[in-house]
Amino acid sequence: MLNIDWRKWFDRMQPQTLQISAMLLYLNGFFALISLIDTTNYLGYLRSRYSFGLIIGLVVVALHALSGIFMANDLKLGYKFAIAAAFSPFVLRFWAYSDLERVGGYKIGIYDKLSGGSTLNLIFEVALCALILHPQSRSHQKIWYH
Repeated sequence: MLNIDWRKWFDRMQPQTLQISAMLLYLNGFFALISLIDTTNYLGYLRSRYSFGLIIGLVVVALHALSGIFMANDLKLGYKFAIAAAFSPFVLRFWAYSDLERVGGYKIGIYDKLSGGSTLNLIFEVALCALILHPQSRSHQKIWYH
């Protein structure tokens, strides 16, 4: 059984890489929720295009939130969720834009498929991936997470 304190959303005793990762996970999760509601973004497109798109979007939002909480509670499952959450925008956006290119007949470049056309958003997503996979983050979770 997982021992989780649902009031603990942040752990100041973790390395800076994991502290910043937790903040970015919550922030990116919030923006993923907005993207799910808004049909002009990739999660909204998947929600409106596929019957299971809403479930995918809710799973992505939950992955972001739960990974931050689980990491704050020193759970390895949180670190694994964080890796999945960090890379999910790239995979889902690539899928959505490739589908839009195939169905709509648009010509969409690889940069737009990976970034969605937003460089600032891409910077935060790449930063989250780099922080999660940083050697300091990996070694901390191997030693202290259970």
